[in-house]
Amino acid sequence: MAVAAHNTTLKGAPATGLASLFEAAKTRFTQYRVYRQTVNELSDLSNRELADLGLHRSMIRRMAQQAAEEYVAR
Repeated sequence: MAVAAHNTTLKGAPATGLASLFEAAKTRFTQYRVYRQTVNELSDLSNRELADLGLHRSMIRRMAQQAAEEYVAR
């Protein structure tokens, strides 16, 4: 006698076990990519261009972290 098991997950339901581990890793990697891209782009700007945006060079990492958190929260 053959037995078939069919597992389904509800859309929007929290993942469990290994699936949640992969989802968390994917989210962290996406957040890291956005962070690095933002840092790189802001670092390429001159001090004058940063001042025009109302930023100082010392604020780049904080702004990149906020951008990455907001991107993942969407």
